[in-house]
Amino acid sequence: MTVKYNEKHRLQYHFSPEEKWMNDPNGMVYFNDEYHLFYQYHPHGTTWGPMHWGHAVSCDLIHWEELPIALYPDEHGVIFSGSAVVDWNNSSGFFDEGPGLVAIYTSTDNYPDSDRSRQRQSLAYSNDNGRTWVTYEGNPVLSDVNITDYRDPKVFWHSETNKWVMVLATGQSVTIYTSKNLKDWEFASEFGNTAGSHDGVWECPDLFKLPVDGDENNPKWVMLLSIGDNPQLKEGSRTQYFIGDFDGTTFINDNSDETVLWLDHGRDNYAGVSWSDVQDGRRIYIGWMSNWRYANQVPTEGWRSSMTLPRELSLTSSEEGVRIAQKPVVEIDSIRKGMEVYKDLAIEENNFSCNISDLTEVSVEFEKQNATSFGLFIENSEGEKTVVTYDVEREMLLVDRTNSGDNSFSESFAAVQEAPLRMKNSRLKLQIFIDTSSIEVFANEGEVAVTSLIFPSKVSEHLTLFSNEGNTNATQLKITDLASIWNK
Repeated sequence: MTVKYNEKHRLQYHFSPEEKWMNDPNGMVYFNDEYHLFYQYHPHGTTWGPMHWGHAVSCDLIHWEELPIALYPDEHGVIFSGSAVVDWNNSSGFFDEGPGLVAIYTSTDNYPDSDRSRQRQSLAYSNDNGRTWVTYEGNPVLSDVNITDYRDPKVFWHSETNKWVMVLATGQSVTIYTSKNLKDWEFASEFGNTAGSHDGVWECPDLFKLPVDGDENNPKWVMLLSIGDNPQLKEGSRTQYFIGDFDGTTFINDNSDETVLWLDHGRDNYAGVSWSDVQDGRRIYIGWMSNWRYANQVPTEGWRSSMTLPRELSLTSSEEGVRIAQKPVVEIDSIRKGMEVYKDLAIEENNFSCNISDLTEVSVEFEKQNATSFGLFIENSEGEKTVVTYDVEREMLLVDRTNSGDNSFSESFAAVQEAPLRMKNSRLKLQIFIDTSSIEVFANEGEVAVTSLIFPSKVSEHLTLFSNEGNTNATQLKITDLASIWNK
């Protein structure tokens, strides 16, 4: 008999449902000391199917309690992605006393006597901290017969205009609506028809404000936007972002239409959005750790898909302009265990190696000497290894999973993932989280992130630092054991 959360390839410190299929995170909201994570869920199979909203809660963003399904398909269709907010002032009129939670999501069926998808926005509300939900009798609250891909509403309160704002994915653009009560929505503007990448259908938008370099007097607005799989492109589905300004009605992009900014340079961070109503001012984000190119085929049994580590987003200035930086939330400290520290390692070829546990955090700072490339690889006794390399001449960070383990399930899985990255003062900092079937790499304080699934036949056992065609110094290497979140 299989022990739950101990199956082969089951991630040990990333959220995954106990069984069956999961994809996009939905409805993330913080309320009454709980982080709510809803997600696209198919309770009757391990591949994509009729969508429900699964539900989990956490007090620390790391340890999760899976709760009963929150939203089921109804007379308006299956339940696609969306968001949730705290209606603090009962603008919706759903609550007798005190605030409550309101979910805004896409109801999906077909137009009558047609094979054409019909996507409309609906509401549900909860008086008991999200444990039970009542669907609004006036659903759907927003529709447009002219647009087929019309989905994934992200809603937030815009205090400057005293209105709710909805950003909605509408084919190859984002349409913005406003409302006083969450029920009645008015068109405000449209963004993106010519901006950024249009390699696939636009999905799962998010819009929020962040200070630049921590300066509250210099804020910018960030729009996240995921792009569906295009078979003609090697990367599959991925997420871009825009930096600009928003006045409650219109988003203005700071960059040229041709500028494409990728949130993550790995293959396996998609459809992520941020939590609403986090009280400490952080903007916390989580993504679905998979890719539509092969999500239905990955070699897990009984369950399929997990989330990335939750990440705190910030904005930093660079020579190219304002860019997102991301780092794992500080709550990750709750699963850190023993640590080994090495200092001032002179690396020549593959002359430093050490044992690691199957759940490991690696923090290393390299100082360039005369090598053409350097990095590390994580290996098991079967010779399977994942290689993280910095190419000095190309100024490129590479994460190579071509020999990481099983890649037989998809011709697209074996890949060398690349991210442009400049060293700082001839130094490169890497923070790497290794789980049973994933690796997440954060470079130079989160300036670059590379998120990647791997499916080794055995867990990681060894770490080796290497230097090619010359020497490299590792000024500090920290190896930290991490605990499983599933061990009671």
